[in-house]
Amino acid sequence: MTADAPVRPLADRMRPRSLDEFAGQEHLLAPGKALRRSVEAGHPHSMVLWGPPGTGKTTLARLIADASGARFITLSAVMSGVKDIRAAVDEARTLREQGRPTVLFVDEAHRFNKGQQDAFLPFVEDGTLVFIGATTENPSFELNNALLSRVRTYVLRALTADALRALLQSALTDPERGLGDRQLRLEPDALEQLVDLADGDARRGLTLLEIAADLADSGVIDRAVLQEASAAGLRRFDKGGDAFYDQISALHKAVRGSDPNAALYWYCRMLDGGCDPLYVARRVVRMASEDIGNAEPRSLQMALNAWDAQERLGSPEGELAIAHAIVYLASVPKSNAVYSAFNQAMEAAREHGSLEVPLHLRNAASRLMKELGYGEEYRYAHDEPDGYAAGEDYFPEAMAPQRFYQPLSRGLEDRIRDRMERLRQKDAESRWRRRKK
Repeated sequence: MTADAPVRPLADRMRPRSLDEFAGQEHLLAPGKALRRSVEAGHPHSMVLWGPPGTGKTTLARLIADASGARFITLSAVMSGVKDIRAAVDEARTLREQGRPTVLFVDEAHRFNKGQQDAFLPFVEDGTLVFIGATTENPSFELNNALLSRVRTYVLRALTADALRALLQSALTDPERGLGDRQLRLEPDALEQLVDLADGDARRGLTLLEIAADLADSGVIDRAVLQEASAAGLRRFDKGGDAFYDQISALHKAVRGSDPNAALYWYCRMLDGGCDPLYVARRVVRMASEDIGNAEPRSLQMALNAWDAQERLGSPEGELAIAHAIVYLASVPKSNAVYSAFNQAMEAAREHGSLEVPLHLRNAASRLMKELGYGEEYRYAHDEPDGYAAGEDYFPEAMAPQRFYQPLSRGLEDRIRDRMERLRQKDAESRWRRRKK
């Protein structure tokens, strides 16, 4: 181990020095894969590396630069601006004149705004530099189409358990870069716990291993030592990123698919990752209206009660109330008829513009309004047979009556559908009698 090794974190010391040492990403870097062939040939191209933390995006960019003999320049989109981009481009131009390529690595590329991303375009296009952007966010949403059209996008995956085990064992035994000179022993069950805690993130796993090594006074890393090392740790859950939206999407779809067990699992995954329960509560209210509606109207009240319980009681009582609502919503009949009707009605409102309210539906609140005919010929439904004014039209005069809401034969909506069908039949009979007159 070199003299400066103690200063560098274990995760940095264990960075792979070649593609053969690279952990995971076999779908991109296995022998014969296009990206590997490109790297080995020393012909780098501009790309975006998209994947969760700790999957090797920065390391892969460095290996690509090394393989081609390129100058490796790195920028952080959090800390850098257009001025830094220009300085990097100027350096790349100078190196190009000397016959040496430049790899410009941009970490967290999604944090650059549109103007900053546009600044790369001419230099990527004319070959002044090879652009490699790293992002944890979906490039389709976070990066300009103009930039995306000039690069290739590669998706890096969270490390598998096998890849993590191999990496951690290597770090434990490597005497030069790892912890091998300390003669530590990692209990088998602690290794599995460490793999679980790493959660697909190599950097996280190596950092926890290093902390545990410092805490293991006896030289043995067991579950108790790991528990202390990971006391503040949480699962991977970026509250503004893809993991967040992927998991809430999975929860919503499990509820819609009437699977209370999967719905509970995703809910607990989100809580375990530090998600605000109130966010889930709001989404559960949405599920009650969008996916259940009038098939089981009590679902909305159940969701609102759970939200209220979380606000009043906090955790863990409120979280249990939300779980109660999630299980109920996943278990009852489903209908999106109201949701579909709402969307169609909104579309009709935008399409038809500001149509006048028919006079008979207007409220005659003053003498002038009565003189103008407001409310004339309005039929008060409660005074009609069965409390229904058969044949009455409540749409604007310039708009034909529409049928947005079409109840399904599920839950309470089955009864609603039967009633609406009976009322439509009364309408048809009333209009037929009018025509006969």
